[in-house]
Amino acid sequence: MSALHYLPATEALRLFRSRQLSPVDVMRAVVERAALLEPSVNAFAEQMFDKALRAAAGAEQRYRPGASPRPLEGLPVAAKEEQPIAGHTVTDGTLLRPSYPARETSMGLARIEAAGGILHARTTTSEFCCMPLSHTRRWGVTRNPWNLEAGCGGSSGGSAASLAAGTSMLATGSDIGGSLRAPASFTGVVGFKPPHGRNPILPPAGLDPYFHHGPMARTVADCALLQNVMAGPDQRDPSSLTATVRIPSDLERVSGLRVAFSVSPGDLPVDPEIRANTRAAVDALSVDGAVVEEVGTIWRLDEIKRALWAHFGNGTAAEILAMDRRQPGRITPYTLDFARRSMAAAPQADTETGHTLEAPVWARLDALFDRYDALVIPTVAATAFAAGEDYVDTELVVDGSKLDHFSDASLTPAFNIYSASPVISVPSGWASNGVPTGVQVVAAPYDDVTAFRVASAIEQNLGAGFGGRHVPVL
Repeated sequence: MSALHYLPATEALRLFRSRQLSPVDVMRAVVERAALLEPSVNAFAEQMFDKALRAAAGAEQRYRPGASPRPLEGLPVAAKEEQPIAGHTVTDGTLLRPSYPARETSMGLARIEAAGGILHARTTTSEFCCMPLSHTRRWGVTRNPWNLEAGCGGSSGGSAASLAAGTSMLATGSDIGGSLRAPASFTGVVGFKPPHGRNPILPPAGLDPYFHHGPMARTVADCALLQNVMAGPDQRDPSSLTATVRIPSDLERVSGLRVAFSVSPGDLPVDPEIRANTRAAVDALSVDGAVVEEVGTIWRLDEIKRALWAHFGNGTAAEILAMDRRQPGRITPYTLDFARRSMAAAPQADTETGHTLEAPVWARLDALFDRYDALVIPTVAATAFAAGEDYVDTELVVDGSKLDHFSDASLTPAFNIYSASPVISVPSGWASNGVPTGVQVVAAPYDDVTAFRVASAIEQNLGAGFGGRHVPVL
């Protein structure tokens, strides 16, 4: 058996049901692991351990003969701080405005608790969840457990770091430009961005087609377990889909599926180690009988960037700058840079122009999925971002080329524009700096099951993931 803090959720449930293991033992193991690693990793914005241990004792009773355990009964789940819990403070990771208690629990977290999952901690994010980083002046620096000098990505970085460190068994994230997938890639875990509307979100955030809530886990099966709880319509979210898609526990093999791949999907550099690991991932699919074909450039970076900056510039950027003027010196430098860039882009790329820029992205991907069942590309083009680095005065160099903006290394935003496609980031291997790498599996709009089928095949045949490795005691 794996160390309890690294036990897969599906295996923990099996052992709970057979009464070979108690939810109390698992929760204690996770809490003890957090006591050991949190001073170095700093993945948690809030700890709720006492309450969680009491809930684990209650869950233990539901595994007695004749009782009816729920789908996630007794599993420790870390919640991204951006997702509210009634009575707990909302901060957005910022010092620019005072925190306040949430009046309502997010739909996904409410469903997790109703399914027996135990929310034992809330995880750190970037300020306002605006960048693929996870350090703020409110919480400090969240580090990658595999290499403390490296960042864990963001904005769902705390959730990803916690899973990798063994201080949670399942976790939630959100994704408006790759905020769930990029940290999954950097930490060697699995993250799923569902089609927009599959997992309901409290308004008004749920009305943004770029925005998604999704599950994170250490295995594809565990990710499916959590997704099946989070998915389904809710009348409070008018964008939520009426159809509920369940990911089966016994996924079909990928034999015969048509899979496209690209090691450099856009017109920007990709690190050679990541390109090699991406090829290894698709080779693993060929072993399983998938029909794999390499395709060229799928999008133009300038179209993606202009659409994104237009989207964000017409959103929260003006509010951030107004708060900074009232309270100068309290904002994180990357957040200020984000707001300024967004506002500078907004007049040249208003909402209508943004939609015009989005159109060719949709057209190219629609054409691709007319021919293929799935697409595999790297999740991030760089092997790591430095822990605590704002990348305002520091350039990011990838394969000898300087990027205009470090976030250009994220190969994720095209699928927030093309928001109907399910995308799952799954580990593809390791870089020489000790940090994991990942690939995105993209399926045709609303075809969640195919995305999970392909990701599962990569996981099983490549043996990437943790591959028997555990984060060492730091």
